[in-house]
Order: sequence, then C-alpha cells, then structure tokens
Amino acid sequence: MKRLVLAFAALLALNQLSAQTLTDGLLMPKKDFCTGILFTTDQWKNYWEGSLKRDNQNIGTITTTQLTGMGAYGITDRLNVIAMVPYIKTSASGGTLTGLDGIQDLTIGLKYNFFKREISAGTFLSASGVGSFSTPLTNYTPDFLPLSIGLASTTLTGRLNINIKFANGLYINESTGYAWRSNVSLDRPSYFTDGNIYYTNQVWMPNQIISTYCVGYHKNAWQTEINLTQQNTLGGGDIRRQDMPFVSNRMNFLKLGIMGMYYLPKPQGLAVRAQVDYTLDGINVGQATTLTAGLFYTFHFAKKANQ
Repeated sequence: MKRLVLAFAALLALNQLSAQTLTDGLLMPKKDFCTGILFTTDQWKNYWEGSLKRDNQNIGTITTTQLTGMGAYGITDRLNVIAMVPYIKTSASGGTLTGLDGIQDLTIGLKYNFFKREISAGTFLSASGVGSFSTPLTNYTPDFLPLSIGLASTTLTGRLNINIKFANGLYINESTGYAWRSNVSLDRPSYFTDGNIYYTNQVWMPNQIISTYCVGYHKNAWQTEINLTQQNTLGGGDIRRQDMPFVSNRMNFLKLGIMGMYYLPKPQGLAVRAQVDYTLDGINVGQATTLTAGLFYTFHFAKKANQ
C-alpha cells in the first residue's frame, strides 16, 4: 500500500533558487547538476478496505522508512534529465509478519519546456512535457502487501505540467500524468482477486491517472508550498474482508502536503527541505502520515568551464 501512497519526491535546482520536481514547470540551467538525499518515514494504522475505513490489530501500525538518492542535470536550458533510486524498509508493530527491506525501482525522467510566455508584467505562463520510466532493480516480491517494498511493475508515465509564476513570488502549478504499468509475475501458479481465480503467475496491472495541484510562494532564500495529490487506478479489485491487499487492487488516494525549503547562504549551492503529507481519503490504501527531510547540493559545471 505504502508504495502507491507516495508521490515522486522533489529534485532541486538551486542556481535559480527554485525547486524542481517531475510535477512542476521549472528547469535547471544547462550543465547544472543537483544531487542529494531524501529521508522519509511513513506510518499508518487505519486504512480503507475498499471504501470501508477500519484498522487491523493483527498488524498494528505499519511503518515504512525510505532513503532516496537522486540527481538532476540540465542537458539544455529547456531539457532536463532526472533520476532517483530508493532504499526501503518496512515493519509492523503487531502480529507475526516480518517486514522487508531492499533497493526498490530505478526511475529516470526527461522534462522538456515547450512553452513559456510573459502574460503580464513579471508574470509568466509555462508548459512542460515529462516522460518517465521506472523498473525494479532487485528481485523483491510484490506479493506481500502491505509489507512489500514495491509493486515490481515496469512503468511508463507521460505528464503535462502547467505553471503560472507571479511577479510577487506566488505561483500556481497543475500537473496530470497517465501511467502505463506492465504485468507482474508472482512466485505461485495461481491467485484469487476481484471474485475470480486465475491459473497463472501473471497479474494484469491497471493503469493510473495521477494529478497534483499546488499553490506556493518563492522569494529570496525561502520557499513554501501547499499541494494536493490525487491518484485514480483505472480498474482492479478491492481488498477482501479480513484479507491482505493484492498487488493489482485499485489504490486511490487524496493526499494533502505542506513543504518548506531554505537555501543556505553558505556553502553556496546547499539547500535543506522538509515536508509533511497526510492522506485525506482513499480506497485500499492506508491513512498515512508522511514526514520527509532532504539535503541537496548543486554543481555549476558551466561556470567552472568558463573560469
């Protein structure tokens, strides 16, 4: 469950004092490289079994910790490449289930800014297209939810980002993406889901639509933002009563997040980031509280080449 409650974490572009993610309209300048780590801890006790909200004292509280290494590079001023790899560990406070840990999926994305226009004095409208690819790096099992570290599906995602930035530092951003997901292989010859038994180890994974809306303020060394993320799975069954989740269940959620970032005066190029997210509503997901802290540094290779 936790795997689908998380949205992509932030990748920063500090040269222009602006944060860059897969879901915004911002880009790093040519030959700038940002690298860093994010530490995330996520907990939930209550969850939605289909649309029924409940808890399960057999597993208690599910905790997931994640350490993500990431990097972003400006190929040109309009085209960036972004990559990330997380290490994930899960645990349950009750029952007999033992958590798992390991390296999860490699994600690589390309973001291209194809439109930017000043619509009034100091106010800019921009649009970017994003294509991303993710695939498992290790042979972890997806068939142990909610303690699996991932869903083991190779995913292609296309996304459109629309951004308006005002002269006073306020900005509005909307991002919508469509994710195509490959089949998943299980370590068993059959399975039961959505009222049917299937005599195969191949599980069809429904595609997803993921949208993010945010309003923020960014001026000088400070940035703050409030965002809303919605995920809709286009198919899949519900968790059966008193059963474990299944890898192809529909997993929908509405999540609220608040982010703050500060760009340190020294050393130049270093930034710290903190964020809290809370799941407001969902289907077949946990009602999670997620805390994230990050540290990032940007290298300006173009400046070094000119020195």
